[in-house]
Amino acid sequence: MDHTASRAIGEPASTELVRGIDWRGAFWVASGVPALVLFSIGGIAGTVGKVAFLVWTVSMIMGFIQSFTYAEIAGLFPNKSGGASVYGAAAWLRYGKWIAPLSVWCNWFAWTPVLSLGSSIAAAYILNALAPIPPADAPQVAAWISAHASSIAPDSPRVIEWLAANSGKTAQDAISALLSADGVAAFTPAIREWSLASGAIGPVHFSFNSAFFIGAALMLLTFAIQHRGIVGTANVQKYIGLVVIIPMLIVGLVPILTGQIDWSNYSPILPLKEAYAPAAGQWDIPGWTLVLGGLFIAAWSTYGFETAVCYTAEFRNPGSDTFKAIFFSGLLCLLLFILVPFTFQGVLGLDGMLAPSVVDGSGVAEAMGKMVGGSGWVSGLLVMMMIMALMLSIMTTMAGSSRTLYQASVDGWLPRYLSHTNHHGAPTSAMWTDLIANLCLMAIACADAASFFFILAVSNCGYIIFNFLNLNSGWIHRIDNADRPRPWKAPTILIALGAILAFVNATFMGAGAKVWNPNALWSGLFTASLILPVFWFRHYVQDKGRFPAHMYEDLGVAPGEMASRKAGILPYLTLLAGLGTVLFANWFFHM
Repeated sequence: MDHTASRAIGEPASTELVRGIDWRGAFWVASGVPALVLFSIGGIAGTVGKVAFLVWTVSMIMGFIQSFTYAEIAGLFPNKSGGASVYGAAAWLRYGKWIAPLSVWCNWFAWTPVLSLGSSIAAAYILNALAPIPPADAPQVAAWISAHASSIAPDSPRVIEWLAANSGKTAQDAISALLSADGVAAFTPAIREWSLASGAIGPVHFSFNSAFFIGAALMLLTFAIQHRGIVGTANVQKYIGLVVIIPMLIVGLVPILTGQIDWSNYSPILPLKEAYAPAAGQWDIPGWTLVLGGLFIAAWSTYGFETAVCYTAEFRNPGSDTFKAIFFSGLLCLLLFILVPFTFQGVLGLDGMLAPSVVDGSGVAEAMGKMVGGSGWVSGLLVMMMIMALMLSIMTTMAGSSRTLYQASVDGWLPRYLSHTNHHGAPTSAMWTDLIANLCLMAIACADAASFFFILAVSNCGYIIFNFLNLNSGWIHRIDNADRPRPWKAPTILIALGAILAFVNATFMGAGAKVWNPNALWSGLFTASLILPVFWFRHYVQDKGRFPAHMYEDLGVAPGEMASRKAGILPYLTLLAGLGTVLFANWFFHM
């Protein structure tokens, strides 16, 4: 039966997505994913050191292998939108109605922070361009330091405090450092320090500062573009995508072609002794913990092109467009996620990658400008490219994450209001939910680098949980839905590899989340558990304990046949093994 993709219980047929694109449209919507390398290229380099280029390469290859499982399960549901989490959740529905919505929820809270994180970085670039902080060697700063050279006494409390934090240094070193900091502060524009309100929430800080309000304006602009529906979004992103992808290729290729690569920057291949310090460590447990932390956070970016299958219900020909969309998006990401970090490390070296402005992301544009031999207007052009790249990733995320909320509402997992669409076929209620949630998150992301990476780590815990459930849904679908037509069927070896990599990713999560924040893993698991009251409200309050009729049609079973579980206890054993892997890795690996 060819039922509509988007009808929720009690909703009229006007709340439907529009079949208006082919695989190329989805490719351009997903073309914002390579820009995600800008979110954590500095943080990963500062965490793992010279192993960084290998971390990105291994992570991207893993993501490409996993995408074949997603491509197959997406083809099983040509009338669904929302991405791999929705298609995978259908496999788990037979084995527990609480497991299925967990997959969708975790995918959403993994993806949606791209809006706030990307907007905060873009806001930092805009502030750097309009109200730059002067460097310590700027003429006006040097003149200020000379005029105030005698303002700090060797026995002052500030000097004593500085020496306590910097062992082995002299009082003169302290005075020079403090004068330099004071000189920079004297010429820092007031807007960089302004904040309407600030404070702390548990392990993180928040601030309604200038970056917050600039980021909010960028998110509202993205919302306005998305409001026109998927066809309009794809058309806009085609041109933004070209503006972004071509310069990223230039940044990746020019230093190689002009001989700027210093091959000593790749060896010895040893992790850092400790994060953000240039001393090399060893391949011991602390070293492996840092590397697993890098692989954990890289997965959030490199696996993201699976968003290309979010638009199955909007494809004109879902049978062929679904595989093409994710395959060609994967090839693009395979190129850029390997090339850009490789060149970045080869030119900057360890000291350059550990620079504070590179680690926190605010100086990545300037660094890339220098990589192509540019200064002045060339660096300015790179800054504009970075802002466009971040805008592209924000647009990609709002398009994908809002459709995840939309389809989860249509399928009876999240509240009904999320299934509303406007006359363009855009899921506007879900988009507003994305926007409001991310305004809250952006107040945290704009506070400091530690809060930024805390959000990133927590969201990635959700992404790994989603990844685990969906990679295992591939073989569950093979068992329970063996006779169901598959427009594209992955080689069985790739389905098996995906299931194995699910446990590898669980190890990354257990071992690596703590690298970014001691509370990240437990905060991630708590956030995942919030689906329980949300699903309870939808299923038992709004729907009186029953799913929409089309859910059973999607599975090809009658409502009474849901108890038929051909995979037996294997899915339950898989869940227990996955949880055990996370907890063991968290116990075994330490810094």
